[in-house]
Amino acid sequence: MITIAEADQIVLSQKGDYGVEKIPFTESLGRVLAEDIRADRDFPPYDRVTMDGIAIRYGALEKGIRTFNIVAVQAAGDTPKDISKNDECIEIMTGAALSSSVDTVIRYEDLEIVNGKATLLIPSIVLSQNVHFRGKDKKQDEVVVAANQVISPAIINMAAACGRSELPVKKHPRIAIISSGDELVEVKDTPSPFQVRRSNNYAVLAVLQQYKLKADLLRIPDDPKITREQIGACLGNYDVLIISGAISAGKFDYVPKALEELSVNKLFHKVKQRPGAPFWFGKHENGMLVFALPGNPVSTFMCLHRFFLPWFQVSMNLREEKFYAILDEDFTFLPQLQYFLQVRLRVNEEGKWLATPVMGNGSGDFANLVDMDAFMELPLERNNFTKGEVFRVWRF
Repeated sequence: MITIAEADQIVLSQKGDYGVEKIPFTESLGRVLAEDIRADRDFPPYDRVTMDGIAIRYGALEKGIRTFNIVAVQAAGDTPKDISKNDECIEIMTGAALSSSVDTVIRYEDLEIVNGKATLLIPSIVLSQNVHFRGKDKKQDEVVVAANQVISPAIINMAAACGRSELPVKKHPRIAIISSGDELVEVKDTPSPFQVRRSNNYAVLAVLQQYKLKADLLRIPDDPKITREQIGACLGNYDVLIISGAISAGKFDYVPKALEELSVNKLFHKVKQRPGAPFWFGKHENGMLVFALPGNPVSTFMCLHRFFLPWFQVSMNLREEKFYAILDEDFTFLPQLQYFLQVRLRVNEEGKWLATPVMGNGSGDFANLVDMDAFMELPLERNNFTKGEVFRVWRF
């Protein structure tokens, strides 16, 4: 049995690179950008008006002119219109391109317009006010979005502005989720008094879908031959297997032996943690990784968030984001295992995250998952944890 730190090191050392693909930018939300996006022209691409009003020469004000003849009206998208005299102005709209013959925009709220003449109502005007100058935000060919980040609505906005109808994104691994057990029946079926509906695999799938990952759902019975055959059929067809159940020391836990017979190299089996101690991790010679998670629902959920998701983020070259919270109650845990305390998070009036323990009935109590939203990782070398201490949490 190894420590979580040792398990972390082993899992993250197996990060994958699954290549790059181009997809329509409209379908890229939540994917990982594989290359920088550069400005295809200056931003803004012209001297852009930021308020509706009139455009004038600032020098006219220095000459004492306060009333201007409106010689043209210009909307956004129109060719810039010029003035030829100091006492002239252009009635101009937000987003329009400013002519070189004018340099300052005065908003309607500061004007009185009567019979084609605009008169200032305020004493002070600033040179170049209400003008967003060309290239002020970004210059042509400057990086506007760096690679290796999750594509957000704001990034899609920028991609569209740069004319990027397709975006290069990191390819995802091909994943299969395998559930094991004769006691499992389909969701639509009515279980006998000694059966349960399949749910772990759907919980795992739902977590993956939050990261835009797709996966096939497979099921194997409690039969050693069929277990070996069905896992073997996955070799070459998937990059990652996530197996839920049949990995501990039970009489019908056939998965570890099947993996061994299929030449999947065991990198570790069992971690000093609760829940999830029987966690098994290995790699086939073809590069396929196996995350074999304990079948108890809370154990599955914890190991998925604690080990698989960090591995996925490292594989996508995403920056690790750590989250911490304040323990809101005293807590004691005596076994010599690293404990993942089930907690409910809230923000207090000082803007600090507090974690309140949610006591359930063990790792099989998946109903408890509905009442919590994170696991708080408590240090292995301690048994007593005091209200007010800060520890890392894994949110879901």
